[in-house]
Amino acid sequence: MRALAVVFVAFALVGCSKNDGRSSTTTSAPPASAAKLTVTSTAFTEAGSIPRIHTCDGANQSPPLAWSGVPATTAELVLTVEDPDAPNGTFAHWLLYGLAPTVTSLAPGTDGGGKSGENSTGKRGYTGPCPPRGSQHRYIFTLSALQRPSGLPDGATAAQVRSAASSDAVIGQGKLTGIYGR
Repeated sequence: MRALAVVFVAFALVGCSKNDGRSSTTTSAPPASAAKLTVTSTAFTEAGSIPRIHTCDGANQSPPLAWSGVPATTAELVLTVEDPDAPNGTFAHWLLYGLAPTVTSLAPGTDGGGKSGENSTGKRGYTGPCPPRGSQHRYIFTLSALQRPSGLPDGATAAQVRSAASSDAVIGQGKLTGIYGR
């Protein structure tokens, strides 16, 4: 009976270790010396509800975003949109990098000329909020200013983009959190 229990636990652990682009962490905090960027949207405010058009229940279109406070020495901007409340760990909805430091906003449904990483659905580009029915999740839009280019190729993984956005190259960072429930 004990041997059977050990086998069961081993199988359970293997099943929980599947890596599907999800992680238990989001982009980490920038160094203490990093500049504070301001990230805003005309579609929702900090901790406000993300409009349906920007979700899987609507047009699944990325929301308009704008930012300020980018340091003059920035070489590249990186934007991640992640759901830390997803049932299987943090879910990457959008990984955008290679953005020129002169880009200060994104119109709805655009990528600002950046490169797209592979999100947790296995696709490139924006995938809107789509929490399980009966739940409400947070969606964290994190903009990081890097002092040197990330060197990431188009289609980079979530882990690669998170690493670039949490490295010692980060000289500025800002966040905007939206809420969506179904």
